Amino acid sequence: WSSTGPEPRPTSDTHTHTHTHTHTPSKLLVLTAATDETEGYQRFLRTAKYFNYTVKTLGLGEDWKGGDVARTVGGGQKVRWLKAEMKKHANEEDLIVMFVDSYDVILAGSPIELLWKFLQFKSNVVFSAESFCWPEWSLAEKYPPVGVGKRFLNSGGFIGYAPTINRIVQLWKYKDDDDDQLFYTRIYLDPALREKHKITLDHKSKIFQNLNGAIDEVVLKFERTRVRARNVAYDTFPVVIHGNGPTKLQLNYLGNYIPNTWTYEGGCEVCDEGLLDLSGLPVKSYPRVLLGVFIEQPTPFLPQFLQRLLTLNYPYSHLQLFIHNHEVYHEPHIEAEWEQLRGAFESIKLVGPEEELSQGEARDMAMDLCRQDPTCDYYFSLDADVVVANPDILQILIQENKKVIAPMVSPDEYYARSEDYVELVQGKRIGVWNVPYISQAYLLRGETLRQELPQRNVFTLDDTDPDMAFCKTVREKGIFLHISNRDEFGRLISTARYNISHLYPDLRQISENPLDWQEKYIHENYTQVLEADYYEQPCPDVYWFPVFTDQMCDELVEEAENFGQWSGGKHEDSRLAGGYENVPTVDIHMNQIGFEKEWLQFLQDYIAPVTEKLYPGYYTKARAIMNFMVRYRPDEQPSLRPHHDSSTFTINVALNHKGIDYEGGGCRFIRYNCKVESPRKGWTLLHPGRLTHYHEGLPTTRGTRYIMVSFVDP
Repeated sequence: WSSTGPEPRPTSDTHTHTHTHTHTPSKLLVLTAATDETEGYQRFLRTAKYFNYTVKTLGLGEDWKGGDVARTVGGGQKVRWLKAEMKKHANEEDLIVMFVDSYDVILAGSPIELLWKFLQFKSNVVFSAESFCWPEWSLAEKYPPVGVGKRFLNSGGFIGYAPTINRIVQLWKYKDDDDDQLFYTRIYLDPALREKHKITLDHKSKIFQNLNGAIDEVVLKFERTRVRARNVAYDTFPVVIHGNGPTKLQLNYLGNYIPNTWTYEGGCEVCDEGLLDLSGLPVKSYPRVLLGVFIEQPTPFLPQFLQRLLTLNYPYSHLQLFIHNHEVYHEPHIEAEWEQLRGAFESIKLVGPEEELSQGEARDMAMDLCRQDPTCDYYFSLDADVVVANPDILQILIQENKKVIAPMVSPDEYYARSEDYVELVQGKRIGVWNVPYISQAYLLRGETLRQELPQRNVFTLDDTDPDMAFCKTVREKGIFLHISNRDEFGRLISTARYNISHLYPDLRQISENPLDWQEKYIHENYTQVLEADYYEQPCPDVYWFPVFTDQMCDELVEEAENFGQWSGGKHEDSRLAGGYENVPTVDIHMNQIGFEKEWLQFLQDYIAPVTEKLYPGYYTKARAIMNFMVRYRPDEQPSLRPHHDSSTFTINVALNHKGIDYEGGGCRFIRYNCKVESPRKGWTLLHPGRLTHYHEGLPTTRGTRYIMVSFVDP
């Protein structure tokens, strides 16, 4: 509380009451109203407990008859409850009572601070204030004018002496769905009653901060071990923060910090409360999970995604799988993994493109399977563009013990539109966050579906995007959307530039999805070349190291053969600037198959670092004009006469297996009379192109040999 200066001690003469008592927190009672123990209610209680408030809740377990307060007037039921409760305290002249709402309120200061601030008002009752005159705007001109501050009464928070509050609420004689705010407003606007009860408004948010109409006035103030809200318009530190009207998301944001949810010193201070412990559970007692997988658009690296479904660290006897595939293009990929998936999961259901379901309908269908099955403990929704890099993902999310929780898997759009977005995505602030929006991967409790979201259509609202519809539906039920960045979970795949008209579209994803591209196409030992000298030097200054997976070699060859327009191995070559090739081969250039940009990126990312390691002091620009695949056949062109390359250095990657796909072949460096005769598939030779490394291609005697060549830095 240091932020508001030294704390004055409450003394006996600071209030207008007849008796002179020193007010201590034991003489403070906080009353709130709630019919259900929602997550908002639990958040309120947590903040109250942090400051040691004494709280009594009115209405728990009762039916709410006070109307749909979010959309219309109402709330009178709260006054009826208060009327009954205050009777008990009618004569306790030294008791101070604060009434606040609970679902959309958090406490940010201590009882001692609250009492001291209340006594400063020298009033019997202080109501919170706001900038809207609700529910009857016509009453606005009846309000006393204020110089600075909020002019209008809000009944979501007030504090006063018990006998006075009792006398006020005993005037209530209306229906449960009549408006509580209108009731208090009329009393305040009657000058005689206002004077009689000594009622004032907290115009400058010294105690009560209503957020509606004031979002821009309220900022977080980080102290070492706690966080406060500061009103920058009046330079006050309010004790009660009320997310009234349409400001629930802003309250959620503030509640992610205040008072100690996340602090600079302790990080997430509530993250380890109320967890579910799965450790030591026998397999048969594990929660049962339905995993809903959605392939809604052509998605790069789908076979890898399907393979990862088999690597979860979770008992598969308790996992069911639902797949919605919207894309005919992906049918063969699912077909290829089907037997394995069917063998792993307890049950599996596939809905294909022929069913013509919209994305929203498919998501409703999968979620309903869990809702209708009483043994379904959790529903985990997973889009095919999520790379789950953490096999413990299910265990981790279940243990967080939330109704709805998403793993943070990317800096994509996850949770944009919030002020701390960058800190969360970059992992500067670690915790479990109450956010406006989740998508792509999230876990829901089956119980929550059955009790709080019983209606089937959650994703299909008018013209809303399915994810938005889902978030809106869930939030309107008072359920929080959580996202955790406490663990590394994975990343999102970019689907924006994925062109399935190519034979192997994944091949072209080197820039869009570099990590997935590397995983699929770069040799598993490539990193050892850089880190651990994993290379050979078969001839002087000729280096040999692994670079491509078998799959990369095969797909590249198939793309070239699919294109099929091999050059004739003649000197005349219209593809070249001069129209003449001195040492012709039977080849296809990368720009002919639309792969030049990607190939140059590969040189930049994977060849340049090795070159700079093996030839220290030379810094390559990794520029190349000649990038081509060569085909050697005994009956076509079996070999290549001695020549220099028009390059500073050349790479020459073997694309198939000697002894299986062909016999013969290899390369001889004439100056050193040194041969590399048994090329390895996926390995490249790296050698200087001119002067010292005059070389020839040795004859292929059987089959077909393919190599990929680049003349780098011509």
